Amino acid sequence: MNMNLPRSSILVLAANAGFFAIVSASAQVPFSLTSFTPSEREAYLAAEKTLLESPNTDRLRETHTTLAQETHVAGTPADARTVERVATMFREAGLEVQIHDIWPLLSTPISASVAVVTPEYLKLDLTERPLKEDPYSAVNNLTWNAYSASGQVTAPVVYANYGTKADFAALAARGVDCKGKVILARYGGNYRGYKVKFAQEAGAAALLIFTDPADSGYTKGLTYPEGSFSNDCCVQRGSILTLPYQGDPLTPGVEAVEKAPRQDESTVALPKIPVQPISYAAAKEILSRMTGPGVPDGWQGGLPFAYRLTGGDALQVRVEVEQKREIKRTANVIATLPGSEFPDELVILGAHHDAWNHGAADPLCGTITVIEAARGFAALAKQGVRPKRTLVFAAWAAEEFGIIGSTEWVEANRDKLSGHAVAYINLDMASMGTDFGASATPSLRAVIADAAGVVPQPGVDNSSVLASWSSKSPDPRMPGFPAMGDIGGGSDHVAFLCFAGVPSAGFGSGGSKGNSYHSSYDTLIWYWKTVGGDYQSAQLVTRMAAATASRLANAPIAPLDPGAYGAVAAAKISQLSPEDAFAATAQGEAVRAAWSAWWFRVNQDASALTHDARAKATQSLLAADRLWMDERGLPDRPWYKNTFSSPDEDSGYAAWTLPKLCRAAERGDPKAKQEAVADILERLSRLAELPK
Repeated sequence: MNMNLPRSSILVLAANAGFFAIVSASAQVPFSLTSFTPSEREAYLAAEKTLLESPNTDRLRETHTTLAQETHVAGTPADARTVERVATMFREAGLEVQIHDIWPLLSTPISASVAVVTPEYLKLDLTERPLKEDPYSAVNNLTWNAYSASGQVTAPVVYANYGTKADFAALAARGVDCKGKVILARYGGNYRGYKVKFAQEAGAAALLIFTDPADSGYTKGLTYPEGSFSNDCCVQRGSILTLPYQGDPLTPGVEAVEKAPRQDESTVALPKIPVQPISYAAAKEILSRMTGPGVPDGWQGGLPFAYRLTGGDALQVRVEVEQKREIKRTANVIATLPGSEFPDELVILGAHHDAWNHGAADPLCGTITVIEAARGFAALAKQGVRPKRTLVFAAWAAEEFGIIGSTEWVEANRDKLSGHAVAYINLDMASMGTDFGASATPSLRAVIADAAGVVPQPGVDNSSVLASWSSKSPDPRMPGFPAMGDIGGGSDHVAFLCFAGVPSAGFGSGGSKGNSYHSSYDTLIWYWKTVGGDYQSAQLVTRMAAATASRLANAPIAPLDPGAYGAVAAAKISQLSPEDAFAATAQGEAVRAAWSAWWFRVNQDASALTHDARAKATQSLLAADRLWMDERGLPDRPWYKNTFSSPDEDSGYAAWTLPKLCRAAERGDPKAKQEAVADILERLSRLAELPK
């Protein structure tokens, strides 16, 4: 809690935020510290101060340089070398290290070509130029979309804007037939795999996905290497899986060990058309030759001519892709610091280690913060100051192929995680500037805000991350506090949150201007030019991760806030089902009141609580978060078992808070909507009755 808030503001917070704002009698103790006795709190804050002083910018740069020295796609020899480098760093810090081997179905590019065939022949360049200013860019990496079908197609062209469900519906409404066509779609608007899914459903024969200058090229700023935005040959690689589960495509719900029983590949809904990413220089050669009708409002990109929906009768484009799908070994690196009092309870920090190329930004500017936070905790442990709960630091494998490594680890350890994991914090591509932000489940927002209050804001004297964050992104419901996003899809938190029910957060600090996403230009040179070589951003994120994890791991009672679910759920129901707003608000208030009273009662004499009483209280909090889990799963997505949070069905990245209700509202299904509301209200009722 911001220690400079006036008492009137504290009372406003208490009225709006569940037991987020429950404080000591003096109104000076942040929520996440209220279960400490005064002497415990004093000792904790001294240790936390040491922890926050630990992250070292020179060491962060050294770690970054070591891990980003070569391209390391999952399943390659370079990937195996990266695993060993990360494991060595954790071992040198003094942590227990496990290399967790997995054997998923991965994809390898063999060849690809795209050509304009008629009215004249022109083979398009699919490569990215090496730059003398950036020696790391001098790699001969193929540009590809993992899991594309192999094949050759020659056909007319249709431009589909971003290739969203709405875009394909707009084409159909205008009488544009996609059957048998080569679809050209630009990146953005949704996860690239859904562009493929919707193109296939429309009958397309092949798909080309390009980076448009209006989205991340010269219309945004100077291009690399003069500036930091995508140049004309920049290509975004990436997976195109859109299965109703995460992880290895052939072993849904179970760990992908070497001898695991696997589904037959022919029965799995892998992409069935050739898909190839291209640059805007290559896309220009196709778009400039199109002669069909003009595009609707909002479909015009940044190339200097009018975009058109169809290519006309004369324009034919050939797409040829060859890839190999095979079972390959890769590995997670799991480092553990056992807890001193509650060793079965886990607080987990993670980021993936695989990359499409060097991966200086994605993922390694986040991976280095996990490693640096681990070093800080390990150094404290060597001084005799161990966390009360077990800390786990993870570098995940094959995230880029479909969030595979983290999912396989969660599937292997689901019972333990569902019963004992307090929280998961994800740090994918996390340090891209000094403007901190977070997405989180409601129960974690209080402790994150508290941690932000003790972390200094880079570049601002005597100011905290909380003060800076709140001023730039205020929460309209809670004056003086920052807005936090709902957590959705797209990274390694998904299995923890959606399959095991673990409260989860994603941290990131942005503000830098540029784009090298999944290209050969995601290098150290690009990162130092764009974000900076001082590593203030990485130090900031390390401190935020360490402070949050430390409070979660050391508070005698885990500082989770299930009362916050009531307000968030009530607001969502009021938005999507206004006729149920009164009942939702009443239930939300009952949840807030019940957990506020419970928290006050449990902590009013913290010194009297035994070890077992504290453990029991934490289990009550974990049970509250798990109350949203349903073993039957979501409609048509049984792997996703969290009824409060999931990725949406059609973009893959966006968050669906109360996904059954969101789905029903999107489909205009009044019966499903009322069933969803009834289920939510029943769960809120149980949540209000849970604290004893």
